Amino acid sequence: MTMATALQRWWQGAGSRGAQHRRIDLRLLGSAVSCWAATIIPIMAGWRVGAALAATGAVVAGAALWLPARTRVGRALALRAGSADRRREIAGACAAAAAIGCCFATSASVHAYSTALSPLAGLAEGRSVAVTAALTADPQPLASSGFGPDRVLVRATLREVRIGRDRIVTGGAIVILAPAQHWSGLLPGQRVKVRGEVSPPTRHDLTVAVLRTNSAPISVSAPSTLQAVAGTVRARFADAAARALPDDAAGLLPALVVGDTSRLPQSVRSDFTTAGLAHLTAVSGTNVSILLGAVLLMVRAAALGPRAGAAVGALVLALFVVLARPSPSVLRAAAMGAIGLLALLTGRRKQAMPALAAAVIVLIGLRPNLAVDFGFALSVAATAALIVLVPGWTDRLCARGVPLPLAQAIAVATAAFVATAPIVAAMSGTVSPVAIAANLLVSVSVLPITVLGALAAAGAAIWLPLGVLVAHTAGPPLWWLLLVARLAARMPGATLPVPGGLVGAVLGIVGVVAVAAILRSRGARAVMGAVLVGAAVVLVPLRMHPLGWPPPGWIVVACDVGQGDGLVLRAGGSVVVVDVGPAGHAMAQCLNRLRVRRIELVVLSHLHADHIGAIADVLHAKPVAAVAIGPMRYPADGFAAVQAAASASGTPIVELTAGDHVPAGNLVLRVLGPMLPAPADPGDGDEAANNQSLVLAVDGPAGRILLPGDAETAALDALRRSGVELRADVLKVPHHGSRTTPATFLDAVRPRIGLVSVGADNTFGHPAPSIVDRLHATGTVVARTDRSGDIAVVADRRGLSVVARGDPVAVGSSD
Repeated sequence: MTMATALQRWWQGAGSRGAQHRRIDLRLLGSAVSCWAATIIPIMAGWRVGAALAATGAVVAGAALWLPARTRVGRALALRAGSADRRREIAGACAAAAAIGCCFATSASVHAYSTALSPLAGLAEGRSVAVTAALTADPQPLASSGFGPDRVLVRATLREVRIGRDRIVTGGAIVILAPAQHWSGLLPGQRVKVRGEVSPPTRHDLTVAVLRTNSAPISVSAPSTLQAVAGTVRARFADAAARALPDDAAGLLPALVVGDTSRLPQSVRSDFTTAGLAHLTAVSGTNVSILLGAVLLMVRAAALGPRAGAAVGALVLALFVVLARPSPSVLRAAAMGAIGLLALLTGRRKQAMPALAAAVIVLIGLRPNLAVDFGFALSVAATAALIVLVPGWTDRLCARGVPLPLAQAIAVATAAFVATAPIVAAMSGTVSPVAIAANLLVSVSVLPITVLGALAAAGAAIWLPLGVLVAHTAGPPLWWLLLVARLAARMPGATLPVPGGLVGAVLGIVGVVAVAAILRSRGARAVMGAVLVGAAVVLVPLRMHPLGWPPPGWIVVACDVGQGDGLVLRAGGSVVVVDVGPAGHAMAQCLNRLRVRRIELVVLSHLHADHIGAIADVLHAKPVAAVAIGPMRYPADGFAAVQAAASASGTPIVELTAGDHVPAGNLVLRVLGPMLPAPADPGDGDEAANNQSLVLAVDGPAGRILLPGDAETAALDALRRSGVELRADVLKVPHHGSRTTPATFLDAVRPRIGLVSVGADNTFGHPAPSIVDRLHATGTVVARTDRSGDIAVVADRRGLSVVARGDPVAVGSSD
C-alpha cells in the first residue's frame, strides 16, 4: 500500500493525522444494516415472513418518532441521551433505519413472491423445457485442467419459457449448466434460446431454477457494441499474456487485472485458494484503488488540480469497468474500491463510512440478491476494515518504530483477514492461518502487476506487439506471486477445517474478538506467543502425518480432491489408485498422508477432467508401474493429456475392457464394464464419456468393493440386466451421487458402506438427496468427502467401519 501512503503525503488537502482520529460518522450504518437484514430474511425464509417483517418495521419506525416525547419510558431515555438535538438525532436515525428496513423487506418479499410463482418453480425435476434468456455475466468454468474446462455455469435472466405447447413470457434469474465448448465464448447481454432439464436451485438467492443442457444454444443474438468491444480487448489482452509469459503466469495476469479466469490453470487456482489469495483473482476494490491511485499520482506529477484529477480518475474508472465487463460484481468493486481509496487518500473516515453505507443501500436496492452474495459481504467487510481499522493500526505500528509503508501493508493485510475470516469460515468451512503472511508477502507485487497489466491491456488493444512487450515486464512480480502461493499452499496446516454456515461465522467472530482482547495485554501476548510456538512444535508434525492416520486395517480411502474422484485401494505392500481428481495437488497430498511409496496401477475410469486432471502430478510424485484406461479415447483432449503425462514420466498405458481380470497384490480387479458401445463420432465422446466409465469390482480379503466411475442410468441398467454379480460390501456411489443413478441399481448392490466423492458447495447439487435417502433406506452407511475430508474404510474383527482423516474414532459402522 505504498501507493496510498505516497498519496496521503503528496495530495494537497488530503487531511491531517488528527482527522483520522475524529469520531466516525455512523448515522447511516444502522440504515445499511437494517436494509441488508431486511432483504436477507425474505429471501431465505420466504415472502410471508418478509411481509410480517415489513409490517413490524413500519410499527417500529412510528414508535421511534412517537415514543421519545409521548411516554414515560421515552422521556427517561431522552434524558439519558442528552440535549434535545441529540434526542432528535437518535430518534430520527432509529426511525430512518426502521423505515428503510420496512421498504427493503417489502421489496425483497415481492421478489421472493415472484420467484415462488415462476412457471419453472413448480416443475418436476428433470422436466424438459425451452427457455429464452439474457446472459447477465460471463460463463464461469466449473471444472478445468491443463486442457480447459468441461462445463460452464451461465447466469441469465429469463425472458420466455416454453413448456410443451405453452409459451409464457416471464422474468427471474436462472442458472444454466452447459458444455464449455458451445457456451464459453458468449458475452453478457446476449439472448440465447436453449432446451434443457430443469431442477430446483441449490441456494436461496432469488434464482428461479437450474437448467442443465448438453447442447449448444438453439439461437444466439448478437452482443451489444459495448460488450463486443470489451470482449475484443479482453481477448487481445489474454493473447498478449500468452505470447509473453509462461502458462501459469499467462493465465494469472488477466485474472488479476480484469477478473478473466478462463485460462487460469486449476493448480494455480487451488494454490491461491489454500493460501488465502483467491480474492486476488476476482475483480475487487483493490484493483480500482491501485488504478485510481496511479492515475492520481500522475495527475499530481503533472501539477493538475483536484477537479482535473477527479475527472481523469472517473474516466479511467469507466474504461476499467468496460474492460472488466460491467457486471454486478465489477460495478460493486468499482463502488467499494473508490470508497476504499477515499479512506486511504484523504484519511477522512468520517466521510468514508457514510459513503460505504450509502453504497450498500443503493446496491442492495438495485440488486436484492447481493444481500446473500458472499462476494458482496467480503467486499463490504474488507472495505469497512480499511476505513475503521487500518489508519489507527498504522499509527500504532509507526509509533513502535515500524516504517510507514511496512506498517500500512501489515495493517491492511491483518485488517482484511480479521474482517473477512468469519465470512470465509461460514462460506467454505475453512480458515487459512497463512493468509496474513501470504498477503503481506505478495503486497509488493500486486501493485506493479495491476498497473503493468492495465497498460498491457491498453497496449494490446492498440497494437498487439506493444501489449506483448508490456506484458513481459509483469513477469518478475508474477513469478514472485506464484512462488508465494505455491509455498504457502504446501505448508502444513495451511487450511484448518471449521464448521460452515452460521456456526462457523460465530466461531470466527468469537476467535477474532478473543485474539484482539489477548493482544491488548503485554503479558497475555507473551503467553499467546508461547502457546503458538508450542502448538506449532506439536501440530505441524501431526499435520504432516496425522495421529492415527492412516488408520490400522484400512482397505480403501476416498481422497478429498474436491469435485472429482480419487480413490486408493490397499494392495498388500503397494496400492492401486482409481482416478486422480481434478488438476492440483490434492491427490498427491492424499497419497503422502497415506505414506504411499509405490503405486502398482493407476486406473482412469474415463477421460473427464475431474478424474484425470492431476495425472501429471501423481506420476511425478510417485513411481507408477502402469496407467490403465478404458477402450474409448474420448474426449480427445483428455486422452492427449494422459498420453503426455505418461510419456513424460515413462509410464506405460494399458487398455482394460469388460471381462478382464487384473491381479494386484492381494486384490483382484474384475472389469465389469463398460457394456455400451462406444460412439463412432468423436464429437459425441464428451457426452458419452460417463457411460463409458470402467466399472471395477475389486475382490480382496475384506470383501468386495464396487467402483462404477461416473456411469449413469443407461450404463448401470445395462450392467444390471447383464446378470453380473453386483452385490458389494462397499460402493463408490456413481457420478458423485448424481440423480442419474437408478434406484434399481442401488437395490441390486445393497452396499454396507457408500462412499460419495464430492466437492463442498458444488454447483451440480451433488449428491442428490434422493440418492442419499435411498442408500439410507437400505441400511447403508453413507460417508462424504465434502463433509469428512479423506475417508477410509477399515476392516477389523468387528467388521467394516468408516474413519475420517485425523480422527482415529470410527464415524460410521456397517455392523
